[in-house]
Amino acid sequence: METLDFVREQKPIYLPKQEPVVVDVPEMLFLMIDGEGQPDGGTPEHNQVFQAAVGALYGLVYTIKFSDKKGNAPEGFLKFKVPPLEGLWWMKDGEAFDMKRPGEWCWTLMIRVPDFVTDKTIAEFADELEQKKGPGAYKSVRLERFIEGPSVQVMHIGPYDTEAQTIRKMHAFAAANGYRLKGHHHELYFGDPRRTKPERLRTVLRQPVVKTEL
Repeated sequence: METLDFVREQKPIYLPKQEPVVVDVPEMLFLMIDGEGQPDGGTPEHNQVFQAAVGALYGLVYTIKFSDKKGNAPEGFLKFKVPPLEGLWWMKDGEAFDMKRPGEWCWTLMIRVPDFVTDKTIAEFADELEQKKGPGAYKSVRLERFIEGPSVQVMHIGPYDTEAQTIRKMHAFAAANGYRLKGHHHELYFGDPRRTKPERLRTVLRQPVVKTEL
């Protein structure tokens, strides 16, 4: 059975260059979980909630991925490669995403999954994980279809805390090409910050846009 690989099959969406481009992002199916606050260097509570959310997403997606080996694969199961973790980011006050105000961030973490995954799949595997590992954030994870459509995106290489300049370049590109921003700031994380040197981290920065009316 061939393994489904979203990144390989949709490279323009997942692997942009270091200069901004416009892409049309289609509808996709995601595991999602919400939270708020600065995830790294923020309050202990914010750090804990963020790590629990990451753990819940990866726990569920890998349980789904290896369910065929345990004999409890969902109907229509396909082998798939787990794609990168993604995050939507916005401000509590509704203003444009601001790197300088991390204490006011809100976020949705997400991992794309194949279309055979259903709400029933998530509920059953969340129960299984809680029985094995104890209470966690598994039951806070939801399944949701998400579409962004036209978006400006760019590959940022370097530490997360140096993204501001790349974000400004992305926004300037959008304005210069007749677009206005809409929706949430979106990031796709290639590389594990626990194992990758900060200067080598790759993060896709994406911003949905709409053409400005003349």
